[in-house]
Amino acid sequence: MDAHVITPEEYEDLPEMTDEMFARTVFKKAGRPKSPNPRQMISLRLPPEVIARWKATGPGWQTRMAERLAQAPLPRPRKEG
Repeated sequence: MDAHVITPEEYEDLPEMTDEMFARTVFKKAGRPKSPNPRQMISLRLPPEVIARWKATGPGWQTRMAERLAQAPLPRPRKEG
């Protein structure tokens, strides 16, 4: 269904917004809800061919890359000295 477009003549029929009406207004934030476990931004340099291979898997490649990294075994800490 197409949205109705208000004509200039219809604006005259609209009531003025009063302070009382404004006080009852509820503002809702748009967008995604806040995550209890938000992701963190990092900078990581990868070879272009690695990025191209992941991008070739289609939309959502960043999520799939993160999931694969999460499944990978952690390297052993290096011994110093």
